[in-house]
Amino acid sequence: MSELYERLRVLLRAGSPVALATVIEGEPIGAKLLVEPGAPPLGSLGHADLDRVVARDALGELAAGITSTRHYGRHGEARERDLAVFIEAFAPPPRMVIFGAVDFTAALARAAKLLGYHVTVCDARAVFATRSRFPMADEVVNDWPDRYLATVADELGTRDAVAVLTHDTKFDVPAISGAVATAVGYIGAMGSRTTHAKRVERLREAGLTDEQIERVHSPIGLDLGGRTPEETAISICAEIITLRTGRTGAPLGDTDGAIH
Repeated sequence: MSELYERLRVLLRAGSPVALATVIEGEPIGAKLLVEPGAPPLGSLGHADLDRVVARDALGELAAGITSTRHYGRHGEARERDLAVFIEAFAPPPRMVIFGAVDFTAALARAAKLLGYHVTVCDARAVFATRSRFPMADEVVNDWPDRYLATVADELGTRDAVAVLTHDTKFDVPAISGAVATAVGYIGAMGSRTTHAKRVERLREAGLTDEQIERVHSPIGLDLGGRTPEETAISICAEIITLRTGRTGAPLGDTDGAIH
């Protein structure tokens, strides 16, 4: 068990993704299994088949950034309740990559930080993308969108977001083309409906399929009537949340399900 805790300590200090599964009901109560991507699990919950099933589920929870309690049979059988296993996911913060060093970028970066995102601002124009303009961002990168995305493609998953705020053909087409080649959960692009219709033509010319283009949310954000950069940032974040949760974004007074 000491090896398990030492490995957990190392991974947490490094900010690496890891999940800890613990039997909280049933036998052997208190047994633990440490699960990290790309490595064999440490510890045991008492049976090899149970370890295998819980490790698989823990990786899924880790990818989604979710901590939960799951029930299993003694050998990992589904739909049985011999055991309750608490799966605690220690996932790194979700990432938001914002392309374009424009006025809306600072507002979106601030809103994203409030929601717990690791924020990267990327623009090939070094004179605009500076640390002094975007001190709230975790990273300010001077590079072309497609080239930067190629370096982080394997790190982006369903919890992450890409926002293209460039309003410039030579930037937004490479940014979107690079983003749809990743597993990122949200891709949004700023622009009017007319602008996006023209953008779609350019994306098709660049070789994107209709299925890939449909992943792009544009005009970006929900219809909140926002006008300022800050209000627009809230509408973008609201759209990201509704996409992640599968909710409608309707007023709570008009719904009858669970709130928030």
